[in-house]
Amino acid sequence: MSKTEATEEDRYLVPGLMRGMQVLGAFTPERREMSLSDVARAIGQSRSATFRTVYTLAHMGYLLHDERNKTYSLGPAVMRLGYGYMANRELVEIAMPELERLRDETDWSAHLGLRDGARVLYMLRAPSRLGMGSIVHVGSRLPAVGTTMGRVLLAALDDATIVALYRDAPPAVAGGAVLALPDILAQCHRDRESHTVVQIGSFEAGVASAAAPITDMSGNVIAAINATLASGGASDVPDSVRDAVRESARRISYLLGSA
Repeated sequence: MSKTEATEEDRYLVPGLMRGMQVLGAFTPERREMSLSDVARAIGQSRSATFRTVYTLAHMGYLLHDERNKTYSLGPAVMRLGYGYMANRELVEIAMPELERLRDETDWSAHLGLRDGARVLYMLRAPSRLGMGSIVHVGSRLPAVGTTMGRVLLAALDDATIVALYRDAPPAVAGGAVLALPDILAQCHRDRESHTVVQIGSFEAGVASAAAPITDMSGNVIAAINATLASGGASDVPDSVRDAVRESARRISYLLGSA
C-alpha cells in the first residue's frame, strides 16, 4: 500500500474508538485489574488523556471501577458485546449442561446471570419443559435488588461498593416496595447469611425463585444461577429445589476451579 493510500485509509479511523479498544485489550488473564496509571502506561498515553476513555468505558459498563482499591477491571458489557464469541468460552460451556440438568431435576426454568452495575444480565436460560417458568430471556437486564440472582451478586459486594452503586440512584422498586439505600444494605446483609436467596412473586407476580452464587478458583463470586417456576400460590420454595440449585452452583464452581 502506498503512503497516499494509507493516508486515505487513516482518514476514516476514529482515534477515540481506537483508544477505547486499546484500553479493553490491555486487560489480560495475567493483568485483570489495573489502576488508571497502569492503564495509561499499557496504552502509551498520558494519565489525563486515558482518564476520559476509562471514565466513558466505566459509564457504559465495559469497565468496573473498584473505588476502594482505585482499580479497574473488565465489566459484563464486554461479554454482552461479544456474546456470540463468549458463548464458546469456559463459563458458558460449563454452565449450560448444568443448567439443563437442574431444569431436568426440578422441572423449573434455570438461568445464569452476571452483575452489570446495578442490574443483572441474563446470560443463559434453560426453560422448563412444563412451560411454567420465568419468561425472562437471554440478554435481559433487570434490577439486581429485585431478582434472586441479582441479590446473590450484590451480597458478594462490600458495603462501600453497594453504597457507590446506589448512593446517587433513585430508590429501587422490588416486589411493590420502594427500597432506599439503607433497605438495600439491610437486604444484602441478610442475603450474605443465606445459602440461597429465595423470592415468591417479588419480581414477577406468581413466580417463585431460588438462586445461589458461582465462584471462580480464587473464591470470588463471578455469576449466579437460579431456578424459577410459577408458584401457584405457594408460600415457599421446596427444600429439594433449594438443594438442587446449591448443588448445581457447587458443581459449576468446582468445574471452574473453585475449591
